[in-house]
Amino acid sequence: MDSTYRRELEAAIDVAQTAARVSREVLATAQAAATEGSFDLVKDDLSPVTVADFAIQALLTRTLGNTFPEDGFIGEESADELRQNPKLLSRVLAVVAQCAGNTLFRDADDLCRVIDSCATLAPGTGTRRIWVFDPIDGTKTFIRHEQYAINIALLEGGRQVLSVVALPLLSVDVTAPVVDNTVDPTGRGTILYAVRGHGAYIRPLLAESGGPPAARRLPRHADDATSPEDLRSVTCWALLDSGVDVVHKGVAEQLRVPFPGCDLLGWVPRWAVMAVGAANMTVWVYKKRDRYAKIWDHAGAMLLFEEVGGMITDVHGKEIDLTAGRKLEANFGFVAAPRSLHQLVLKAVHDTLEAEGKEELLQ
Repeated sequence: MDSTYRRELEAAIDVAQTAARVSREVLATAQAAATEGSFDLVKDDLSPVTVADFAIQALLTRTLGNTFPEDGFIGEESADELRQNPKLLSRVLAVVAQCAGNTLFRDADDLCRVIDSCATLAPGTGTRRIWVFDPIDGTKTFIRHEQYAINIALLEGGRQVLSVVALPLLSVDVTAPVVDNTVDPTGRGTILYAVRGHGAYIRPLLAESGGPPAARRLPRHADDATSPEDLRSVTCWALLDSGVDVVHKGVAEQLRVPFPGCDLLGWVPRWAVMAVGAANMTVWVYKKRDRYAKIWDHAGAMLLFEEVGGMITDVHGKEIDLTAGRKLEANFGFVAAPRSLHQLVLKAVHDTLEAEGKEELLQ
């Protein structure tokens, strides 16, 4: 890909491959020890955190920070848990050293400072470039050796300009329906990447013998969807937690779209399957009006779908505002669909909310 972000793209792809090795090593170690629970930690929000989350956030921040020292960084994790758990901290240092060398961090304090450097920064409307990371999107499925993603985004002035997503368990030849336990039989995995205005690309994560993997540009398949019969859904149904199930199903029924279609826990894998064409529509309405998405689950990954012809707004039809903060408090929920069908899907969301007596979620 020839663009002004070529250096950033190459650096992000390179570190994403190392991050994927970290994730694979953590899984392999847990499996060998047959004590995968020892790799888990419960945060205040009750989501599991693994060695890989901390190790990958530290790796991404330090590596890209060394290359682009003027940029800012946003990540999901803080180092508080590591400071309180020396055994966990030791494991994080060990896996980083194994996969990226033992000179990346001076000591444990250095690693914790790097993690914390992106734990409080929030995006703004200025010109400063901000990298956004989700070290492991789908930690609940990750510890079950199911679909997960490593998400890297670059924002400039609050606008997505670059995306690199590593999916170590997704095949480049995947077809619908994709669910959490759809695992690449070859073990090679996938990298998706995009630069705004230059399209989205796909290539294997791991190379075979004979040189680096070849990439191919994804077609703008969403441009070809012109009627409701062309819609294909991706949602989170089997592990539904924060969403309004009757609305998601009701929208699909109104549009006569097979439901659930692709069924994935992680948001980044959902955006990925929309990019590759296994789906082209998703709707998400939170159960509570004060529930907001987190920037690292969506920034960059949304660009993949936009670069194949998709349109993304919130439930009110507003553009997603990535300058609002670490939580996307300027938006409520998501409606994504091919551009020519987006208004139809949005109307179905509003009609279904009213039919289910949930108009308050539109306020």
